[in-house]
Amino acid sequence: MDAQRAQEIADSLDMANVIYNGKSIYIEHVDQQNGVATIHNLDEPNNKQSVSISELAEQ
Repeated sequence: MDAQRAQEIADSLDMANVIYNGKSIYIEHVDQQNGVATIHNLDEPNNKQSVSISELAEQ
């Protein structure tokens, strides 16, 4: 995924189906400068992590 699309998804009111390591995730924040996103698994909202935007996939 590219940074612009990740930002669009994060800003959207509709929840897109985004996958990280085979699991559905929610994008909380996108840092386009550094190419990372703050995410959490849908079933673990308190377990936030920063990952490379390039590792995210939209389904």
